[in-house]
Amino acid sequence: MKFKEAVTYDDMLMVPQYSDITSRGEVDISSTLGHREFSLPVIASPMDTVSEAQMAIAMNDAGGLAVLHRYNTITDQQKMAQTVINHTDWSGQIAAAIGVTGDYLERAESLLAVGTDILCIDIAHGHHSLMKKALTTLREAVGNHVYIIAGNVCTLEGINDLADWGADAVRCNIGGGSICSTRVTTGHGLPGLQTIFDCARTDRDVAIIADGGLKTSGDIVKALAAGADFVMCGSLLAGTTESPGPLVCQHAGYPVKEYRGMASKDAQLDWRNKSSTPEGVASYIPYKGSVIDILQDLEGGIKSGLSYSGARTLADLRSKVEWSRQTSAGTQESSTHIFNTPDARRK
Repeated sequence: MKFKEAVTYDDMLMVPQYSDITSRGEVDISSTLGHREFSLPVIASPMDTVSEAQMAIAMNDAGGLAVLHRYNTITDQQKMAQTVINHTDWSGQIAAAIGVTGDYLERAESLLAVGTDILCIDIAHGHHSLMKKALTTLREAVGNHVYIIAGNVCTLEGINDLADWGADAVRCNIGGGSICSTRVTTGHGLPGLQTIFDCARTDRDVAIIADGGLKTSGDIVKALAAGADFVMCGSLLAGTTESPGPLVCQHAGYPVKEYRGMASKDAQLDWRNKSSTPEGVASYIPYKGSVIDILQDLEGGIKSGLSYSGARTLADLRSKVEWSRQTSAGTQESSTHIFNTPDARRK
């Protein structure tokens, strides 16, 4: 029986190298989707507790991107896109998600009609015949001028096939998100960093989006160093002022917001009035304030990460990176482990 060893973000570290970078201002972390350049290589996930108009506007202002979720009516999603476009005065990039069955083509055409210029075909298992049909049908309908993101996959064969079927960018990861239970429910998937290592071997002209399992700016740096062009985040951006949903006060009095996987039972019941086998959970996340502050912290951490490898650009980082495998004890040592001691107190 053959099997492969696969590494997570916690398994690997990058070895610090000589650097002559004296300021984060010297570091450029911009990345491109086709002809579109973004100064921050972070995309907000198309989830109904993460990405609606407010999040899209904030991501645009910060130099990143949000994908408007599809768990609503075509009219409601179209209105979200119009709100973003009115705010950005047509200067921003507007991305929105569609599925692979039902109204997906009508949804795509309605979004394009109001100025959306990036479509995201959003399903859990992207290396699938339904994805092939949707991608080829959509390409025939809209031509090559519309930028299409597709996913999710976790193998080299998967990213190659989606690129061959018409995808410009591919979301890479199966399971591993903080509220995703796909690997537990189905027994399938690969650790997130291994997925990027494998997918980065593609010889297709396709952008790689590391999607899920990213807990810190350090994880983002690792994903970018491994070959990702962008990262897609959910929990890092959830629970903010700009994420959808009301503030809720728990019994302890702390404000929280709902955060749920789109394959969770709660989400499925809300958007289609029935639930099949859940592959996600629903929970609450502590209120974090404005997402702008979080994005500024992430940007600073990413730029610092590049400077530790002496890299001024993402391409520079990928050419210079030196990887080291750490033990479980090393993973523990790498964390702020003072809080694991019995006499430690959080400030």
